[in-house]
Amino acid sequence: MMHVCGLLIIDTGTMPEPYSFETLRNTLRQRLGSNPAFRRKLHNPLLNLDHPVWVDDEDFDIEHHVRRATVAAPGGREQLADVCADIAGQPMDRSRPLWEFWAIDGLPDGKLAVMTKMHHATVDGVSGASLISELCSISPGGEPLASGNRTPAPKRPSDRDIVLDGLRHMAVRPVKLARLVSATIPVLPVWVRRSRSGTAMPAPFTAPRTSFNGTITSHRAVSWAQMDLADVKEIKNAFGTTVNDVVLALCAGALRSYLEDRGELPGSPLLASVPVSVHGKVDGPGANKVSSMFASIRTDITDPAARLEAIAAQGRVNKEHHKTISASMLQDWAHFSMPNTFGIAVRVYSRLRLADRHPPVHNLVISNVPGPPMPIYFAGARIVGFYPLGPVFHGAGLNMTVVSNDGHLDVGIIACRELAPDVWDLADGMTVALDELLTAARARQSATPPTHKQQAMQA
Repeated sequence: MMHVCGLLIIDTGTMPEPYSFETLRNTLRQRLGSNPAFRRKLHNPLLNLDHPVWVDDEDFDIEHHVRRATVAAPGGREQLADVCADIAGQPMDRSRPLWEFWAIDGLPDGKLAVMTKMHHATVDGVSGASLISELCSISPGGEPLASGNRTPAPKRPSDRDIVLDGLRHMAVRPVKLARLVSATIPVLPVWVRRSRSGTAMPAPFTAPRTSFNGTITSHRAVSWAQMDLADVKEIKNAFGTTVNDVVLALCAGALRSYLEDRGELPGSPLLASVPVSVHGKVDGPGANKVSSMFASIRTDITDPAARLEAIAAQGRVNKEHHKTISASMLQDWAHFSMPNTFGIAVRVYSRLRLADRHPPVHNLVISNVPGPPMPIYFAGARIVGFYPLGPVFHGAGLNMTVVSNDGHLDVGIIACRELAPDVWDLADGMTVALDELLTAARARQSATPPTHKQQAMQA
């Protein structure tokens, strides 16, 4: 279904007015109703051979997009997760703008949950966070963070112009294909050369099969965790790595425990697909500006410290290799595919359960998105948790996404329920993995005096 979700836990006690669903929807109506990004919808004329286009929804009504749900008693995390999983498992109406907000009440201590849901065709992690900032401020009654960054909606093209543009694009497809192939072919020998010298990122289709690598259904399972960013930075400084390395190591520790408890830990390391933002690096149509690289997360290593060091070493290799690949190549191939043909191919792929038959391209998606370092307020309510929930795919029915937010790391985990039903074990495993690495980091710091480089990093 390819939508990106986010679970906000907000404190309604900071709102300038007492919370009510009607007040929240009216606030959203004022802030979003005139924003072209929230008003655009897909339009695909009958004879169009190219991709659909975005047009302004002249009948836009926010009541179709802002809805309400209630958590069953006692309103704990499991009950909230069930509601979120149900929302995440429902397709969106493609005749309207592809986003929904759900206000979920029934939580204890005056908290409210807001489930955001946007299709990946209209946002990626970076642009999605930017759009959410339309609703957020740095004080309860402040102005939205991004209220001045709107661009006017483009003039709606006629169906005739869309069809003619599609025909023109079809006419030049052979030329585009020749350019794409000529740009792609040189990448292969470079990858082989780097593989032989040990300076290549892992190749796709080399991942071991696990229980969450198969054909997915529309059913979802959701969980989340929150960790202190200061603890993560302490680990980073002790081992001389990056925050992203530590995030991968935390996910690896949780996954290793999850698979080991089920007696299915593979002997070779899991392979993660790590999205990489290419905003500002590529031109062309579409709001989704993301590339990807593959990372071996070394679940084959027992010791948490050694696992982190191996991930960090591989990460340096991955970054150098990724720099040699054009940022626009993946985007160009995605835009080149004919939408109707591609849609049929995906349906056939699903119906024949081909994801169960070939080696997994990768095991899961792990994403790390930077967020605000200070408290922010959603429609006046302070955000105390922001858990991102990315899409899952045939062959990779698990997604773990992390966002930094106000001094902590918020982890959102979403999976196909039939492939990975016990995702709370993964969420709880993240905090266990953090404790293990924190213990190792403090042991290293007490045993070794800090170097000048470590002192500078700590400063």
